[in-house]
Amino acid sequence: MFYGKHVFLSLMLLLVLSGSAQWKVGAASASINPQVGSFIAGHTQNRKFTGVHDNLYVKAVVIANRKDNLTIITVDCIGLLYPQLQEIRRQVSANIGNSGFNPAHIILSSTHTHAGPDVVGIWGPDLMHSGVDSNYIKSLVNTASTQVIKAWMNRKKAHANYSVTQHGEGWVYNISQPDELDRTLSAIRFLDKRGRSIATLTNFACHPTFVDAVHDKVSSDYVAGFYQKMDSAIGGVNLFLQGAIGGWVQPEYEAKTFEQAMMRGRELANANLAALSAGQKLNGKELIYRNKIFSLPVENMGFRQLVAAGVINRKMTDLVETEMAIFRIGNAYFATHPGETVPAMSLATRKILTNDGPKFVMGLSMDALGYILKPEFFDPEKKIPHATYLCSMSVGKQTGPLIISLIEELFGLGF
Repeated sequence: MFYGKHVFLSLMLLLVLSGSAQWKVGAASASINPQVGSFIAGHTQNRKFTGVHDNLYVKAVVIANRKDNLTIITVDCIGLLYPQLQEIRRQVSANIGNSGFNPAHIILSSTHTHAGPDVVGIWGPDLMHSGVDSNYIKSLVNTASTQVIKAWMNRKKAHANYSVTQHGEGWVYNISQPDELDRTLSAIRFLDKRGRSIATLTNFACHPTFVDAVHDKVSSDYVAGFYQKMDSAIGGVNLFLQGAIGGWVQPEYEAKTFEQAMMRGRELANANLAALSAGQKLNGKELIYRNKIFSLPVENMGFRQLVAAGVINRKMTDLVETEMAIFRIGNAYFATHPGETVPAMSLATRKILTNDGPKFVMGLSMDALGYILKPEFFDPEKKIPHATYLCSMSVGKQTGPLIISLIEELFGLGF
């Protein structure tokens, strides 16, 4: 049979793309807006939503090879706690059947918007009454579980490209220790055999606090502008994975308006798209997952009192159970931090992850245990700006060093 030149070249291109497929990838997304009148997380207590500026989302991507699979979920909220991750895993396990899906390899991340609902408890009418709407939490968990199942059912052959660049100069600052910052912008784009986006994973560190405490409408802050630009430019399901934002890595000296937030989000997307357009092929076929469930010492009596009073709904005594993971997708390495870690811990994590591809440091992942600081923050003689408040919202002095040692331990198991 004779094919014209253009048809022949198109067939060859499809064969090349199909032959380069290393993964099966599926993605799904759904909105998770709270009701008007719900308590707003972040800043002070007793603030309630009066409307919606832009939608909040839960997004899931499943990445599989022939041997294993893992799932990354990102949620537009201030920070889901470990019990919610456990419940999502239980629900998915109960509903997905004997299909080869691995619910133990679900990773949960939060974008940390300060214009989302209280999902922790400490932003209710006062510090002795929770601001969490239990029905909303149930709905969020159900929706997240559904998106995981949809992503699993929708998976298709994929290949991937990645990029690494720097971003945020002039608007992202560390206001506690200005000379210490990780401006890395990393991304992986999964494409189907026709070159269409299935999903992208983007990792960047900055508090979404443009509209914190100055507006009372639901918003994912600058992440909304990022999503809108990414969606319109390349389609697919685009996930934002928050980085190490402890020590108050935030958009300082910026106008506290929705317009400014959307603009900075679009700029972030444009930088991401430009880097991806000149990106490299994601190499390797390995899918390796290492995790550890462990207990951290709770030195902060305030946290223990809030748990005892029922303001925070989780088990916590002198110890609190949580989880961390490091994982590998080809030559891309990922590490999770269970709270808002300072940039020094992001930089230290990058040194541990000795790979030749992109490194993703995912803050507020698996858990949201407040600020995770260097020990020097707890020394009043150091006079670090804002240290008193940051320490008051930290589990304790030992947390930071324990997390870095655990990343070293997990990485030492072989990657």
